[in-house]
Amino acid sequence: MKRIIVTVGPSLLYRIPLTEIHKDEYIYRINGAHGDMNEIEKHILVIKEQIPDAVILLDLPGNKVRTANLNVPIKFQNGKEFSILSRQINYQGFYKYVKKGDSVWANDSVFRFTIQQADEEHIVFLADIDGELHNNKGLHVRGIHDKIPFLFDKDYRLIELANKYKIDFIGLSFVRNVEDLQLAREYINKEIEVIAKVETKSSVVNIQSILNNVEYILLDRGDLSTEIGIEKIPDYQKFIIDKTLFHNKRIFLATQFLKNMEEKPVPTIAEVIDMYNTFKSGVYGIQLAEETAIGKYPKKCLSLIDRLIKEVNNERK
Repeated sequence: MKRIIVTVGPSLLYRIPLTEIHKDEYIYRINGAHGDMNEIEKHILVIKEQIPDAVILLDLPGNKVRTANLNVPIKFQNGKEFSILSRQINYQGFYKYVKKGDSVWANDSVFRFTIQQADEEHIVFLADIDGELHNNKGLHVRGIHDKIPFLFDKDYRLIELANKYKIDFIGLSFVRNVEDLQLAREYINKEIEVIAKVETKSSVVNIQSILNNVEYILLDRGDLSTEIGIEKIPDYQKFIIDKTLFHNKRIFLATQFLKNMEEKPVPTIAEVIDMYNTFKSGVYGIQLAEETAIGKYPKKCLSLIDRLIKEVNNERK
């Protein structure tokens, strides 16, 4: 049985209750990067109210640098500079780890900026495209995860929440090595399963030792692509899947499986082929994010996945 990690949010959970789509193979994911502690606790309670025996994953945001405290989007223009105040970044020491000329991949590599100046008050960027940057969007400089703390304050508070409600899974974001797993395990109840998320180059380098210390990993193709370059993702994906299966561990894959269906009722052919090949590769399951959390057609997404899994199973017979 393939497991499907289904992210809840304004669309699936509130607009569409889980009772309309529930299957035993679903794991309901709460993205800890979005919302304050009260909102996240509310998500837990609503899930348990709708599906009392639901399997829940609380996904920690980890040490991802993001925009914060933005009441309105920051607009920028091609060839022009713009600035972000330090208090508008969730890790205010970010400026210490960047320098003039560094490239910054923003909003999961949708935008790429060049740093012009960085100090404790603000960071000045040069844009190479027109656009706007919204609140809680990533600001990534390659290699930065190795230089900053593994867990931020919000991660510790979310672990306490997971322990309180006896959550089934905790997703550890931006794991770099076994030491990160050991640190997190000091705070996580032993009954909770850990999913180590492969999103950094260091986690790929240390994949052998990481697999020796967990039963589950999740390859996040989006965040890893900002670290290594999107053109390398197919090769890295195959390498990580092969390693995981060789060690008889379980792997989930994530990022943009049905991106088109956030706005449209049908997927692209490329999305269907990607998902089909993913299921055939031997993965334990996949994760849907925006497709179900904020997308317009979460029920159609899940229905398509069910049909696709049946096709894969029929072919194997």
